[in-house]
Amino acid sequence: MKIQDSLAGSRLLIPIGLGLLVIGYMLWNNFSYDDFINMSWNAKTIVFLSLTLLVIILRHLAYAWRLRILCNEYFNWKKSIELIFIWEFASAISPTAVGGSATAMFFLSQEKLPAAKAVTIVLYTTILDTIFTLLSLLLFCLWIGSIIIGPDMEIFTVHSKYGLSFLFVFLIMLAYGSFFFYALFINPKQISRLLKYLAKRRWLRRFQKGLTQTADDIIDAAKEIKNKSFLFHGRAFIATTIAWLGKFATIPLIIFGVAQSLELNMFDFILLLARNESMFAITAFSPTPGGSGVTEALFGGFFKDYLQQSNAVIIALIWRLMTYYSYLIAGIIIVPIWIQRIIRRRKLKD
Repeated sequence: MKIQDSLAGSRLLIPIGLGLLVIGYMLWNNFSYDDFINMSWNAKTIVFLSLTLLVIILRHLAYAWRLRILCNEYFNWKKSIELIFIWEFASAISPTAVGGSATAMFFLSQEKLPAAKAVTIVLYTTILDTIFTLLSLLLFCLWIGSIIIGPDMEIFTVHSKYGLSFLFVFLIMLAYGSFFFYALFINPKQISRLLKYLAKRRWLRRFQKGLTQTADDIIDAAKEIKNKSFLFHGRAFIATTIAWLGKFATIPLIIFGVAQSLELNMFDFILLLARNESMFAITAFSPTPGGSGVTEALFGGFFKDYLQQSNAVIIALIWRLMTYYSYLIAGIIIVPIWIQRIIRRRKLKD
């Protein structure tokens, strides 16, 4: 894989274009100047948007902390923060169903991290993220009810498009999370043999070298992760929890800051947070980069019991600017600098 290709600037056009196209269409059909003027743009807005920014920073630091934990502090804080920017940028320009995992494996290895360690980090982060998502969604459903899936879902039913999508994604997450857990903690040898078998198939021959290497790396990764202490796993899960709660807390903070009629209420805050997570889950297998277009289109329907449609478009734009487009902009600055550093290092080595 060439890092210039996987993180190419031209790939930015797809997520940016899709997102702005949907936002533009929604503004054209739903924007009301009177509603915009009547939105709450005051000190409360500044406070809550500032809190949103702090939460985004905290989320980023939590991811960096997790990376330091999983690499046994091989990377310092500065390097970990930089690599999380690259990881998030890679995720933002990749289809949501793919994510930035493949690119993460590559750029971690470029930082002189052993291949088995890179495999361990990527697989274990997938497991941690899946465990948190499944457990939190299940707990929210049991506590608040199926209304976390959408404003019209007072009773769960698969006849609803949201209900069916939610159930499908939940089962898919459970399946691949279980597979990775089995591969890393229970029977890595069986998975290794499966990968080597697949590597010999004619239709996968072009990936033979990579699959064979990954098969060997999984064995080494499993040995390493099994020897870790309970404290190691506990700290990694705490970092994961902080990061994901920070991710899902952004929408409630923005809505409370901008929607004039809403007063801060803990139940509503938690419901909005849970519904944000449900929206994320439903768009988890979107074919578009970072869920561009799909997320913007779903936003108004998911939060229509809290927002007027015209207000929802504005808030969706603010939210995506702060949590998604910000990483695209940061990536445009950070990734070329990182690539040049890697190229210089290779030239000095040669």
